[in-house]
Amino acid sequence: MKPIQEMHVGEPGLLVIDVAGADDTTVFAVENAVAQRWATATSDRTVRDPGQPGVRLRLYADLRQALPLPAADGAGSSSTR
Repeated sequence: MKPIQEMHVGEPGLLVIDVAGADDTTVFAVENAVAQRWATATSDRTVRDPGQPGVRLRLYADLRQALPLPAADGAGSSSTR
């Protein structure tokens, strides 16, 4: 993978996350979980290193931009009368 650039972590709340997993499905599941909570630059491909097991993926997250969590059906709703 390419080196992390200063602009990717130049301010508090910015993250570079390198994910390693057994397969594409696993690392994309991690990426999806992060992207549901924070503003995230996602990727459409993984990296395979010759001679190394599994795949890797790099994503960039901005913890300053939290996304609203989806409400579960019927859960968490309350009415005030």
